[in-house]
Amino acid sequence: MSIDQLNTDYSIAGHLTFASGNGGFPMIHIDNGQAKALISVYSGQVLSFQPATETADLMFLSDKAYYAEGKAIKGGVPICWPWFGPDPEGLGRPAHGFVRNRLWNVVNTGTTPDGATEVTLGLKDTEETRAIWPQAFELAIAITIGTTLTVELITRNLGDKAFPLTQAFHTYFLVGDINRVQVLGLENSQYLDKVDGGVEKTQVGAVVAVGEVDRIYLDVTNEFVIDDAALNRRIRIKSSGSKSAVVWNPWVKISASMADLDDSDYQRLICVETTNAATDIVEVPAKGEFRLAAVYSVEHD
Repeated sequence: MSIDQLNTDYSIAGHLTFASGNGGFPMIHIDNGQAKALISVYSGQVLSFQPATETADLMFLSDKAYYAEGKAIKGGVPICWPWFGPDPEGLGRPAHGFVRNRLWNVVNTGTTPDGATEVTLGLKDTEETRAIWPQAFELAIAITIGTTLTVELITRNLGDKAFPLTQAFHTYFLVGDINRVQVLGLENSQYLDKVDGGVEKTQVGAVVAVGEVDRIYLDVTNEFVIDDAALNRRIRIKSSGSKSAVVWNPWVKISASMADLDDSDYQRLICVETTNAATDIVEVPAKGEFRLAAVYSVEHD
């Protein structure tokens, strides 16, 4: 669908417009008085969210991110689905599934009674997707841009048998200085330390990064806080439909090795991910649905 047609069908005067962005991908620009946001229709991905009261974006978006068919965009809220991490069956399929590197459909836009902006994007199974993952499905991402950001991923199983699912909001948060960041809410949780071969460990105190961090936390609560002293703010994450969480920072070596990150970007980002990962596997019943959701907000002293 052309940009002109998208604007004709789905723009909201004074609040939401479509424009061609990097790589020629259709982008949704939102400025509704409560916040500004940027959403890529390719990948179904929030790239930017900045409440009107804030001087800095909540989201990290790499200046060197790829905007190309078949590539994931480094930053914002990438969607990992229908599996998180490596191909669970070892068939050589892409890590983190196949929806973060394809064009979604615009399903609906609207305005809530309190003036927030709603966007729904969707995907359905095709012959191509069934060759990758042989399931009949309908997937929707419902995004609400207001004083807070809400992202909800709705999986509908259109088939006659249940299917297993792992998934994530692989959210990249902008921080002022990784050395002055701590993640609260995971104290005493068990986690799988992927930097140390997947060994299970117990979190002692707040999570801080003093080197590469790649951890899957198990049986977690549904609320975490990124305490960012350099930007003098706290980002609060409230989730539902999730019993696990991932914390990731690439640190020096991996940041330098990634062509879509600047060498120093590890200093300005942390991923705190709302997930169904590791043992947190979802069974979506035949003709049923499952919802994974996260609400992101910012606080100051």
